[in-house]
Amino acid sequence: MEYAFTLKYQLADDDCDQERIVERLFEAGCDDATIGIGQPGRIALAFRRESADAWSAIYTALRDVKQAIASARLVEAGPDFVGLTDVADAAGVTRQNMRKLMLAHASQFPLPVHEGNPSVWHLSDVLVWLMGRGNYPIASDLIDMAKSTKQVNLAKGAREIEPRANQQLTSLVA
Repeated sequence: MEYAFTLKYQLADDDCDQERIVERLFEAGCDDATIGIGQPGRIALAFRRESADAWSAIYTALRDVKQAIASARLVEAGPDFVGLTDVADAAGVTRQNMRKLMLAHASQFPLPVHEGNPSVWHLSDVLVWLMGRGNYPIASDLIDMAKSTKQVNLAKGAREIEPRANQQLTSLVA
């Protein structure tokens, strides 16, 4: 099955030759990605990768990029962080309908990653919640990929937790 996802990276100051990076990515097996190099010091790869499952697709892409650009630091894997408009598009409903669902089911609607203007959710959390509520035309491969990219982003963030803080906060933030 083909899986679509995006990996965004920050490049090291001493490894910013974009032409050479594109060549190395191609040589490392990333020939199934469209590479965006518009922002200085950043690179985005929009993959369409054939794989047995979503996790294998993203894992092999992460491995291939690391092989090509060892010094690159992952910024974000997507699809993951989304607003209501993105969720509505994935569910085949309007933003207004999604907002009504969120407000009508406030105690059950998934908690946002960031609550503000705009609020941001993990896509997989909202899609799974929607699937439990009704018959929405959400592709199972999108849910699988969103779950996988969420795990990548959570693992990336977990690297920054100090052991003492992690130990003290674990029971308090559940």
